[in-house]
Amino acid sequence: MSRQQETQGVVLTGYHSNAELLAQPGLSIACPPSRENDPQATSRRTGHYSVQQNHGALPEDNPSAESQQPRPSVCSNPGSSPRRSPHTRLRPRPPCQRCNSQDSLDELEMDDYWKEVENISRSAEKGGGEGGNEEEEQQKHPDEGEQEEAWLTEAGLERLFDGSLAADQEQEEDSAAFLSTLTRAQAAAVERRLTSLHQTLRRRNRQPLPDVRDIFRLPEKDKEPREVQKGSESPPSDASSTEPETVMNVDVAFSEQALSYRDNQPRLMVKMSPNSPDDKLPNFRLLKDKTGQTRVGHLSLPDMKKVRRFALVEITALFDTGGIDLKAHKAVKVKTKESGLFGVPLVTLLDQDQRRVAGTKVPFILQRLISHIEEDGLDTEGLLRIPGAATRVKSLYQELESCFYDGTFPWHQLKQHDAASLLKLFIRELPHPLLTVEYLNAFIAVNKLPTKKQQLQALNLLVLMLPEANRDSLKALVEFFQRVIEHQAKNKMTLNNVSVVMAPNIFMFKGCRSKVTEQQEFSMATGTANIVRLLIRYQNLLWTIPKFILTQVRQQNMESQRKQNKERAMRKLLKKITTDKPPERAAPEPESAQGFIRVQAPQFSKVSMVLQLTEDLQAADVLTRFLSQDSAVEVKREDLRLYEIGGNIKERRLDGETFMKDLFQLNPAAEWVIKAAQ
Repeated sequence: MSRQQETQGVVLTGYHSNAELLAQPGLSIACPPSRENDPQATSRRTGHYSVQQNHGALPEDNPSAESQQPRPSVCSNPGSSPRRSPHTRLRPRPPCQRCNSQDSLDELEMDDYWKEVENISRSAEKGGGEGGNEEEEQQKHPDEGEQEEAWLTEAGLERLFDGSLAADQEQEEDSAAFLSTLTRAQAAAVERRLTSLHQTLRRRNRQPLPDVRDIFRLPEKDKEPREVQKGSESPPSDASSTEPETVMNVDVAFSEQALSYRDNQPRLMVKMSPNSPDDKLPNFRLLKDKTGQTRVGHLSLPDMKKVRRFALVEITALFDTGGIDLKAHKAVKVKTKESGLFGVPLVTLLDQDQRRVAGTKVPFILQRLISHIEEDGLDTEGLLRIPGAATRVKSLYQELESCFYDGTFPWHQLKQHDAASLLKLFIRELPHPLLTVEYLNAFIAVNKLPTKKQQLQALNLLVLMLPEANRDSLKALVEFFQRVIEHQAKNKMTLNNVSVVMAPNIFMFKGCRSKVTEQQEFSMATGTANIVRLLIRYQNLLWTIPKFILTQVRQQNMESQRKQNKERAMRKLLKKITTDKPPERAAPEPESAQGFIRVQAPQFSKVSMVLQLTEDLQAADVLTRFLSQDSAVEVKREDLRLYEIGGNIKERRLDGETFMKDLFQLNPAAEWVIKAAQ
């Protein structure tokens, strides 16, 4: 193949080709028609979700793409990454309009994006990273039905299709309890995939699945689709249609709100243009909840596993309402390092760091690079945008690998731009992307949703679905980016600047490669920059657990407990029949029935106290009263936490603004425990 032919495609790590989707009806991607059937426009699949349009109008990624000059690309042969290509040839970037707006997607200063891609390529040519240690497998489409099986398995519903699994009453009851809590749109998402799998298995002549009508059979007296039960949490599902756009309603399932939006505006054609009011970044706020806001990390691990299952079903239902079909492909295999700093999986890094300091959530190297920049470098002009010298960064990279844990690295000599380059290199060198192979393209697909509110809701769900190590590391990064932006008067790094510079570092990753056309790459560039922008701008909202999901977790726990209580009552009855015991005295009326709660504090000298439930008693007041009654407590007030334990939740750390009487009414069987923060 000639060099000229070779450079017709663009290699961009982290993406797979959309070329073979272009011929499908209804898919709108700004891409020259002549590239549709070009075999050079595609390469083997990676382990991503691909995005496919089924029905409904979707926003255009870049309406003015046809008028743009062809975007310069970093070209390489199909077998090498753009950061390691020996044939990289850089062409002039397209003219970009500079502007100071922080709102418009079309006004992002995309020139910085292409500069960053060029800097990444030049750094790789000079050996900025290890390179050469990844091992890839040829990828292929999943077999027919494999996609649905994988989705149902991830949702914990494999028993609905796999009759070969050993009988496990506990898991069967868990699946039944989970299904009983689903909303109308969530149940439709599960049913759609079961139906598709059922049809596939019939064609294979395998043993048929249970009829989906048996699984989702509605009560005789209630033929309407099930909504989230009202008892604790949710108003009518069409409430979102009357709310201001700046309000985030987390009482009602996002997919139900999206259905209401779609049904009320069936002919809406969404356009991403400078004049579109939906292309702005409003100041979203959450509706106040008297039972308290729940953030990521405030729930026990068993309940967080349930949250992830509900988030998976909900994000699928939300994309279904927009006709966005997420097709999974088998993950790419990479050979990873088992020690070191760069090119090491996050889980491996945390394992070695937790052996030094228990409870570590973010790798030490990432924490140290961030803290070094923040010490005296946040005012550095062009921070994150201006790269360090490639040869010096390579030397620093090698020095960190050899002496970081020894404590002999000369941090006082590390320049701010070099530290920022090392930070970006750490992200790019991860053998698996920070947003994960499984969900990377689901993040990109968020741009296809018709409103900023729905995009934010989808990002909220995707953040909840990330593995803990990825989610915590991403949070550390976006918090750091926000602090950089707060110094924009001196460092000249606005929200847009930081977003476009960091997008290629987050969405281009080591170990996966694919070709896309220049127009496709331009659309993905603006799309990924927008996702980074939303992650930074709305981080305080995205790392919270929506109330409707917490309600479903409570309902699932209650359903499971109801069955356990029946068995317990039966055993107790049998024991009573077989033994002659005097009648038990009636238990005294519990304090809670008299309007009081007992707060336990087993870690402290004052092990408990009784408080009267009043309308205005909050969790913060409980901690204040405890400290006033136990002067021997050496823990600082800010290190004390009040927990809700038992009843319909495993364990939940309470927000200081939680109204105790309202929460008690929601979970009257809970215990209230004060503990020092871990």
